[in-house]
Amino acid sequence: MMEIKTIIGISAGVLTAVSSLPQIIKVLKDKKAQAVSPVMYFVLLVGNALWCYYGILLDELPITITNAFSVVCDIIMIVLNYRFSKKTK
Repeated sequence: MMEIKTIIGISAGVLTAVSSLPQIIKVLKDKKAQAVSPVMYFVLLVGNALWCYYGILLDELPITITNAFSVVCDIIMIVLNYRFSKKTK
C-alpha cells in the first residue's frame, strides 16, 4: 500500500500538471490568446523544467512525470499564444 505522503505528492503533481489544460482548451476553442501572458508561461516553463530535472536527480518518477507533462503544456500554451495573438487584418 502506498504511503500517504506518496499519495499526496502524486495528487499534488497531477493537479498542478493539469491546471493549464482549461486555458489551453479555451484558447483552442476561441482561437484567441490576447489575454494570456506569454511571460507567465515562459516562467512556468523554466520552473517546471527545473522541477522535472530535480525529479530526475532524486530518481522520483512522480515528480519527473508530472512536471514533464507541465513542460509540454507550457510549450503548447506558448505556441498557441504566438499563433493566436497575432493581429489579423
